[in-house]
Amino acid sequence: MRKLARRLGLALATLLAILTLALIVATVATARWGDAALYPPAAGAPSVRIMVVHNGYHAGIVLPRVAVAKLAGERGEGALIAVTTRFAAYGWLEIGWGEEEFYRHVPTPGDVTLGLALRALFRPHNPSVLHVVGVSDPRGQFVGSPMAELELSDAGFARLVAKVDATFARGADGRPQDLGPGLYGPSLFYRAVGHFHIGHVCTQWVADMLDAAGVPTAPVLATMPQGLFLDLSTRAGAKMLPRSR
Repeated sequence: MRKLARRLGLALATLLAILTLALIVATVATARWGDAALYPPAAGAPSVRIMVVHNGYHAGIVLPRVAVAKLAGERGEGALIAVTTRFAAYGWLEIGWGEEEFYRHVPTPGDVTLGLALRALFRPHNPSVLHVVGVSDPRGQFVGSPMAELELSDAGFARLVAKVDATFARGADGRPQDLGPGLYGPSLFYRAVGHFHIGHVCTQWVADMLDAAGVPTAPVLATMPQGLFLDLSTRAGAKMLPRSR
């Protein structure tokens, strides 16, 4: 029995080592190294402050509404023109992306069910939505949530905003498709483009938006919010904000 236990222990340790090595290789092989022409902004150059927030299983980006509205208006980005007008009373917009059924029925980690999680991760062609929240004070809104702060160059911010705008699905009238009230605060769901699955989850969407701004990201690490934040703090040099209480 002892020999069998030792063999099983050795086999499990070997398997764990192989899986760890595979994870490291996959992370390095798929890592995106950013665009030095966009990020970080040159010393003394204009920049735009944004934030990333997560609640343990989901992440979103927090953008200054006035800056988004200005860019959207100048470039005719219709979805964000409509959204920033709708949330005109707020200084910030928190935007997240995810699988429609899971996102709309799992407002907190305690609401997660195995069935919803498995269906969202493994069923093909899951429809997606965007969740937009009007925020006056990000630190006050997301009490207790980990937050990261980044300074983007003007050009990098413009590219991020364009990519966010492109994520909104349009109706026949060309406007974003309002799906009704969101999960908390002044918020709405909108129909989005793209399918949610185990290879493209909400935190990887955030990483895609940041990648457009020239920020280095790693899709494998970004599978979970904690990995995304680890990458942002180490390679991207993001400022990790102390949790507000």
